Amino acid sequence: MEKELERETESRRENSMADHGLEAGMDEVKEEGKAGETAAAGESMEDYSKELEASFRQIKEGDILSGAVLSVSEEEVVLDLNYYAQGVVKAGDMSNDPKYNVMEDVKVGDTIKGTVISTDDGAGNIQLSCKEAREALAWDIVKQYMDEGKEINVKISEVVNGGVIAYAEGIRGFIPASHLSLGYVEDLSAWVGKQVGVKVITVEEGRKKLVLSAKLVEKEKAEAETQRKISMLAPGTVLEGQVESLKEYGAFIALPGGLSGLVHISQISQKRISKPSEVLKMGDKVKVKVLNSNNGKISLSMKAVEEDSKPDEVDERRASEYSSHERIGTSLGDLMKNLKLNP
Repeated sequence: MEKELERETESRRENSMADHGLEAGMDEVKEEGKAGETAAAGESMEDYSKELEASFRQIKEGDILSGAVLSVSEEEVVLDLNYYAQGVVKAGDMSNDPKYNVMEDVKVGDTIKGTVISTDDGAGNIQLSCKEAREALAWDIVKQYMDEGKEINVKISEVVNGGVIAYAEGIRGFIPASHLSLGYVEDLSAWVGKQVGVKVITVEEGRKKLVLSAKLVEKEKAEAETQRKISMLAPGTVLEGQVESLKEYGAFIALPGGLSGLVHISQISQKRISKPSEVLKMGDKVKVKVLNSNNGKISLSMKAVEEDSKPDEVDERRASEYSSHERIGTSLGDLMKNLKLNP
């Protein structure tokens, strides 16, 4: 009887432990289920929030949107616009460049911009054009270049009536022949293929009009070089120049290095004159002294050169002492003759 009682007690203990283990396992399963439900609920809420946000967005034709590339094919590029509809860009709307290859130039994950050309392409997608987006953004860029006076480099592609064509930010720009260089340009075809620095002088997006100028860039560089040369002229420097024009108030002198300076009428001659033409004529070669170079203008004097070359009065007096007809002796007797001794 005792052995049977012990076996029954042991059996009950084992069954109790098994029931406890089962309950613990069930509790773990329940906890994991709750965690999964919580995570799923979080993800669902996040997705719902995105969808809700997307549903409030209003997209219209002409908008410029950014999207991540989901897929690329020979026919089109599909974009994730973070919207309930995907974006589609037809291969022909990707670029104006004839060398553009959509399969090589676009990769999954790339972010690209496109202008909305249709809110429904018939398949529920938003149709976009990268070409139009690029052009719209480009007009803003060239307008900024003009406002800032920024110099940009362009390549001249062809000759047209009255000038040449060059592209800036993908926009066809016109450079009039009069704005191609500081000097007169006779053969425009010689400029085709050249890279030139230009400034934007006209932007009219509505008329698709973009006008560029290389002349302005050359002019600014020439002026900067002139100012550099002028800054190196020290007052008192004597130069040789040529009379290039005569005015009532003075004479303009062409100087070395392409510089030009003014000799005021009061600085032309030691004697009083009523007009520069009394002592100067066009083409005369003259020597001038730099008085100053303030504000980028060179002030010169011919009179100062004459004054510098005039013998000193003391030197003249001393020279006159030896200009008499008396013989100048160098013997000891001659030297002692003029020596006065005090008694």
